[in-house]
Amino acid sequence: MKRRFFPLAGVALAITLAAGTAQAQTKWDLAAAYPSTNFHSENLVQFANEVDKATGGKLKITVHANASLFKAPEIKRAVQGGQAQAGEILQANLQNEWQIYGADGLPFLADSYDESVKLQAAQRPLVEKKLAEQGLVYLYAVAWPPQGLYTKKPINSVADLKGIKWRAYSPATARIADLVSAQPVTVQAAELSQALATNVVESTMTSGATGVDSKLFEHLKFYYDLEAWLPKNMVVVNKKAFDALDKPTQEAVLKAAAAAEVRGLAASKRVNQETKDRLKANGMQVLAPSAQLKADMKRVGEVMLKEWLEKAGPDGKALLDAYRR
Repeated sequence: MKRRFFPLAGVALAITLAAGTAQAQTKWDLAAAYPSTNFHSENLVQFANEVDKATGGKLKITVHANASLFKAPEIKRAVQGGQAQAGEILQANLQNEWQIYGADGLPFLADSYDESVKLQAAQRPLVEKKLAEQGLVYLYAVAWPPQGLYTKKPINSVADLKGIKWRAYSPATARIADLVSAQPVTVQAAELSQALATNVVESTMTSGATGVDSKLFEHLKFYYDLEAWLPKNMVVVNKKAFDALDKPTQEAVLKAAAAAEVRGLAASKRVNQETKDRLKANGMQVLAPSAQLKADMKRVGEVMLKEWLEKAGPDGKALLDAYRR
């Protein structure tokens, strides 16, 4: 009987070890709102692959692009509630929740990559603290290319935008519509193509990257390269999920996140020119804005900055002072 016992014990031990190995692997879902071909989504996949490699497969992150898991406005709450362990969020979309989130969506506050990096340095400590209070860990953020104006008809000044059906995707873009007397219609990126095809909207302010993603050249004729602001996508993770990882795995995630931020910025700069070239190649007129249009839109930005400072209070002033230092 004893001779039979040891082989059976060996089998039991092997089964136990195998089960332990299986249990040791952690799986995360990462919800994202943009197409899989978008540079942000590609960066997320590379981030996930680097985490997989660095942890020896201990942490597997599955990226769900194109709002396939949750729609853009739902992602933050889903990550907070643990329905997804991680998510990518357009930071400016959260401005109504807390004004500091929307600083990078203010027209002409930070309108170049260098200025965007400076604003990020001032904004990040405040955002990290707020997210921690909300049960989230901030991993990294990457700016979109500068935002321009897409329309069906030529636009020479803000007066030409009166009454136009304007796609809004954040509190800031909705406020721009109000200030230029356009008609704001809330449409997220995943629904933009359909909204244009059905004439729900006829203008938008967004980047060349979104213009290519949504094939805006199929519906709109003009792109005015205003370079008005560079909104950021931030990647966050549920704090309980992050804290449940062992220390080496946490460090691997943070290291991969830091690399993703650097890589994403370089990709954004590259994509900025590539996508404008693709818009042209598909028949869209890519134009510099008239002096009048630029001046008009800068005045809109000044009004919005003043309003934002009044709502943001001491935190907003501290952020602006740090950015302008």
